[in-house]
Amino acid sequence: MKSRKIILAGGGTAGHIQPALAVARLWQQSHPSDQIVFLGTSSGLETRLVPEAGFELQLITRVRVPRSLSLDLIKVPSLLRRSIRESKDFLKDADLLIGFGGYVCAPAYLAAASLKVPIVIHEANAKPGWANRLGARYSDALAVGTPVTKGSFAQALITGLPLRDDIASILASHRSANEAEWNIIRSKAKSDLGINPTNKVVLVFGGSQGSQALNSVIENTRRLINDKPITIVHSVGGANALPESDASYRAYSYIDDMATAYLASDLVIARSGAITCSEVRALAKYALFIPLPIGNGEQSVNAHHLVEAGRARVLDQKSFTPSWLLDNMEVMLAESEQATSLPDFSDLDAAAKILALAQYQLDQSER
Repeated sequence: MKSRKIILAGGGTAGHIQPALAVARLWQQSHPSDQIVFLGTSSGLETRLVPEAGFELQLITRVRVPRSLSLDLIKVPSLLRRSIRESKDFLKDADLLIGFGGYVCAPAYLAAASLKVPIVIHEANAKPGWANRLGARYSDALAVGTPVTKGSFAQALITGLPLRDDIASILASHRSANEAEWNIIRSKAKSDLGINPTNKVVLVFGGSQGSQALNSVIENTRRLINDKPITIVHSVGGANALPESDASYRAYSYIDDMATAYLASDLVIARSGAITCSEVRALAKYALFIPLPIGNGEQSVNAHHLVEAGRARVLDQKSFTPSWLLDNMEVMLAESEQATSLPDFSDLDAAAKILALAQYQLDQSER
């Protein structure tokens, strides 16, 4: 079988890149002779995550459309033409493009369509982003992480969202564990973090760079719960100063072992990105989601299915205050105890489902 060139486009945030990497790894295992190339821009996390995973990364010009009228709008057409031209250079001998969203995808989709390169699109969010909505005009090979209620993606294949390796490994190795066994696993995770297993653990994070809005509320709340059997595990983000830890508060710039942190937690406080929502669902956690108040509005929609299942609350950022958290923390911890503690294994096969759709699209184009 001849070697094929598979292009994966997805950049900016981990929500676009991690699913792409999961599919790339699986493709590499299934088709070791194929060439896999990532497209990205110089401003996204792909510049670190993709090379670290051992894959080739090619950069194109980033095209960001301003959300309000400004002089930057004048630059968009010329930047888009340049980005499409650069994308064509990498796609001209490609056999397939798999897009996962982000700024890099719009020019990649347009370039692939002009070159008649088959396109497959995976949308992680419950509200599709504009780049993937654009790409859907040129392909009906669409997949989604969670059901989408309207538009082109309403009829897409529901694949779920590929999980990070450490979480997937834990789920895969404990598929047959019962509720009592999972409680033991979670208790051990608390001990591994040096936390009393009888304490309630609140895990707080705002992405790799952290969230000043979330951090400020936690900083002004944590000393007021010192007398309670609660331990806060807080990832403040690499861009923020690291607070001093104490007996009831553990501060980290970045948590490398998120699987253990999740397993130890009784309550998660975080943004409602697609990946975070899928991890909360997979590991049977209870969460308070504070959607990012900017962007496409997708974070306000991502957690709806968890709220409906009694597994989460959603609160807007301006309402998330120290007084609100103090008034509601014990209530949420009690709600967490009422929710099921059995994990959801459905996302374990997400990468395989995306790969199968991509393989089908590729087979159809080769006939």
